[in-house]
Amino acid sequence: MLFTKKDNALYIQRGNETIIIQAWGVNSLRVRECRQSQMDSNDWALNPLSEEDKVIASKAVINIEEIDTTEPWTRDGSRTSAFQAQITNGNITAKVSFEGWISFYNQKGELLTAEYWRTRDRIDRYAVPLRVEGRELKPITGTTDFTLTARFEAFEDEHIYGMGFYQDSCFDRKGSSMELAQRNSQTSVPFFVSSRKYGFLWNNPAIGYANFAANKTEFHANSTKKLDYWITAGDTPAQIHEQYSAVTGRTPMMPEYGMGFWQCKLRYRTQEEVLQVAREYKKRKIPLDVIVIDFFHWSRQGEFRFDERCFPDPEKMIRELDEMGIKVCVSVWPTIDQKSCNFGKMAERGLLVSSDRASGIHMDWLGNTVFYDTTNPEARKFVWDECKKNYYDKGIKLFWLDESEPEYGPYDWDVYRYYAGPVQQVANIYPKTYAQGFAEGLQEAGEKESMSLVRCAWAGSQKYGVLTWSGDIHSDWRAFKEQLQGGLNMSMAGIPWWTTDTGGFVGGDPQSPDFRELLVRWFAWSVFCPVLRLHGERPPYIPLEKGKEVIDGVPQWGSAQPNEIWSFGEENEKIMENFIFMRERLRPYIRTLMEDAHKYGHPAARPMYYDFPEDKNCSVMKDQYMFGPDLLVAPVMDPGIKSRKVYLPENVNWIEAATGKLYTGGCQVECQTPLNVIPVFIREGKNIPVYQ
Repeated sequence: MLFTKKDNALYIQRGNETIIIQAWGVNSLRVRECRQSQMDSNDWALNPLSEEDKVIASKAVINIEEIDTTEPWTRDGSRTSAFQAQITNGNITAKVSFEGWISFYNQKGELLTAEYWRTRDRIDRYAVPLRVEGRELKPITGTTDFTLTARFEAFEDEHIYGMGFYQDSCFDRKGSSMELAQRNSQTSVPFFVSSRKYGFLWNNPAIGYANFAANKTEFHANSTKKLDYWITAGDTPAQIHEQYSAVTGRTPMMPEYGMGFWQCKLRYRTQEEVLQVAREYKKRKIPLDVIVIDFFHWSRQGEFRFDERCFPDPEKMIRELDEMGIKVCVSVWPTIDQKSCNFGKMAERGLLVSSDRASGIHMDWLGNTVFYDTTNPEARKFVWDECKKNYYDKGIKLFWLDESEPEYGPYDWDVYRYYAGPVQQVANIYPKTYAQGFAEGLQEAGEKESMSLVRCAWAGSQKYGVLTWSGDIHSDWRAFKEQLQGGLNMSMAGIPWWTTDTGGFVGGDPQSPDFRELLVRWFAWSVFCPVLRLHGERPPYIPLEKGKEVIDGVPQWGSAQPNEIWSFGEENEKIMENFIFMRERLRPYIRTLMEDAHKYGHPAARPMYYDFPEDKNCSVMKDQYMFGPDLLVAPVMDPGIKSRKVYLPENVNWIEAATGKLYTGGCQVECQTPLNVIPVFIREGKNIPVYQ
């Protein structure tokens, strides 16, 4: 084992393996390993080192020392020596044993985490000869690629928060297994915050898995060039997020329209339908910030323009909506139909995702389509230029980037290849580069603020103004609960803007009393999400006019039932209207939360643990959360509930927003929960107008 100091980093040579540990941001270290002559140069989720980061790195302290490794049973008195090393950057230290094992400590000397090795260490009497290594790069025969497994010790008292949006009931990720892959309704963002006061980024976009088991933590990549992870030490979750967002990018300031109410449904088929809905909200004096025009408003997939038969004068429509103070958000898909006017041009220039084998068709839903390659800068520019010409120049500045996983059918990642590399190695960056193309295009067009509604994300996506949502989820109580767990973990994974299809996307019967109850409860919770957005596919579909199922060879898509707040009964309409006005009253408070996210990387909606890490009751609490530092929210997520218990954290006094009652923290209280009430508690001393 050879240790050297080079370029303010610790280099370790172990046979044909090169390991680099270097300071990367405040109180943080980046660890890389390869088994090739040159280290892969991709920084993936990490921003390149800034000048400030380089100054920080120059102050890292690296010590290499010789030690005696003589085995105790040696009889001839000979001495065996070797070296060990450590690197300290602020409050974090990595110690490397003479055999290459790495462990991490904070400024107090407390162990944060350590690599999991079960091999014989000559100076560790407890080591075992299982030959299980903490870092395992195995060559894929006949290629320059490797399978990778990285193992870390498990700790019984550890809680794990983050890793993205998974459709399960796991809030604490400890004990769970996650596929590291993007799917419709699954977002893999491989950053987590540990209750042991560190944050960890698996800086690898390859298809793989992560296991947080009782006996070990394990990350695996099916195909890669190197090991790459980043770790940071922080005394609080807020400090960890500040340090993480500083090296991966902070979200821009949310535009004012993002803080209000968004109206959406599958789908508004015509220009007149869009205007009728907007006019009705205006007539009823209900605030509406955004109206969304969903998919298949276009002439053909991949042409990125309105179908003139349904939207004959989009400029006029946009002007009228602007006069009402309503922004238009328009759906964009990455699918390029083989019959579209852009397919040939994009194929010739290599702007489409290619296939190593199979037919080359990626999705055959209402057309034979291929995804464009968002990892290719030229492809990003081509698509943005089309969208600028056909949407932006007509007045649209807000885009819904759907199908952003992308949604392969089936998800056979080993078949496909991107500009950035084989999909097995780089699949998870697709939604990030998808959003990047639009963020950079809007910035180049002169926009000072922007956001995009995106169905997926990866580490670092936040810097491109992504508002993620949780995909095509079902309309039931189980899915409702899962959205809260997923949303909180999305926040902890460093993506502060997220939302859901309020009421669920699939299966909600607008005439059903059970669904109406679900919808209203979900709507109340959405008021206290980063974005309040109503969407859904409400059955049954409205039939298309006979003979118009296919026009000019283009399959047409119908529309589901109305999904505006007046579509679910007069009593429910009034309740949801009041919740919209609640959101309006909260707008100044929400604005401060979005400023905080922009400046420091703190999420708006976060677990109880985030603000009360020392209160043991908050460590695993998954049915209530904090909306900023001053509002405790306890949504009703079961049918027929007339009251629910709420835990109030200790050392703070709390005011029940609905009643004005004052409570001392450190206790559990019972709240009445009629349909028009969501339990919310205000930190004493904060004047926040929740209920009128």
